[in-house]
Amino acid sequence: MTEPMSDAHLRERAAKVIPGGMYGHLNAAIFAPGFPQFFVRGEGCRQWDADGREYVDLMCSWGPIILGHRHPGVEAAVAAQQAAGDCLNGPGPVMVDLAELMVDTIPSADWVMFSKNGTDATTQALMVARAATGRTKVLVAHGAYHGADPWCTPSLAGTTPNERADLIEYPYNDLAGAEAAAAQADGDVAAIIVTPFKHDSFEDQELADPAFARGVRALADRIGAALVIDDVRAGFRLDLRGSWEPFGVRPDLTAWSKAMANGYAIAAVTGTDALRGPAQTLYSTGSFWFSAVAMAAAKTTIETLRDTGGLALMEQAGTRLREGLAAQAASHGFVVNQTGPVQIPWLSFEGDTTLEKAMYWSSACLEEGVYLHPWHNWFLSAAHTPADIDRALAGTDAAFARLHAKYGSD
Repeated sequence: MTEPMSDAHLRERAAKVIPGGMYGHLNAAIFAPGFPQFFVRGEGCRQWDADGREYVDLMCSWGPIILGHRHPGVEAAVAAQQAAGDCLNGPGPVMVDLAELMVDTIPSADWVMFSKNGTDATTQALMVARAATGRTKVLVAHGAYHGADPWCTPSLAGTTPNERADLIEYPYNDLAGAEAAAAQADGDVAAIIVTPFKHDSFEDQELADPAFARGVRALADRIGAALVIDDVRAGFRLDLRGSWEPFGVRPDLTAWSKAMANGYAIAAVTGTDALRGPAQTLYSTGSFWFSAVAMAAAKTTIETLRDTGGLALMEQAGTRLREGLAAQAASHGFVVNQTGPVQIPWLSFEGDTTLEKAMYWSSACLEEGVYLHPWHNWFLSAAHTPADIDRALAGTDAAFARLHAKYGSD
């Protein structure tokens, strides 16, 4: 007889065989009350949890889903490649196809190296920068998230301060602060790594000042360091060419992952010709880095975004969501901050320093069939139609009403 599959039952089983029952950023125990841990299905912009509840998905699996769950074109490419082979003695021809597509699409890319996770890509990019410059120090924005390896994960169990000893922090959007950090390194800066916008968890997001973007480009040139853009979170949602391309700022190296294969595990570093030689000297690899299925998924994802206007669809959906949330918050008497690009939004409540309101509201949204997050940015996909956004807004409006009933107006 098949055991019942419910979220509670799965958590009970997991607690016996997995440390803590769950770990990392997908541990529902650290979210607001009521968040499910286990999911069984996704379709378009909807997900279903292990208890059978359906949600409008405003997290897109924390970013990887950009065309919608189980996109037919991507799934067809995956099935065809899987039938031919995935993990072989070497990469499939699709690796060359994908690399050519990325070089043709991204103006700052003359070459590509593939891996599996965003942390792989940011780490690999800094390895290239150090190999090219012979230097050790890296300038990084205070509080920025660049992955889960010890070098970029501060003050967590199992890491030591020495593993971050070569990082020098500067305040995001503060060019004078970046200049001072560079001076502190005294000629030993290998790279300046920066996210396209400030997307630290638990804080309002902050768009990059174009003057700051251009300034760090000029600073990197002046001190002979590589400018590395960590486009893992924003890449392919804001601009297929690279998130700072609208500013006229092209990096030396870019780290990509999350959305590039619509949910299949892949990451990449792109770089300029000047760094091709140093990149060749690295020994950076993994048993599954050259699997062909994810590469086929990535090729189809990028082509579909390019050919169907996927970025415009996400911007339209995000704008509709932002305007709807603003009207709802005002009508229920709440002062909210909506920050970040509309495709990668977040909502916070003014003065809610303990996130009490955010936690209550996100739990209420969940009960109304809308999956979003109280302290991490959300994500929109090209699968979010106006009808889907309106369905989500119906849920958020009911959640605002419940919040008002508990706390009253601001």
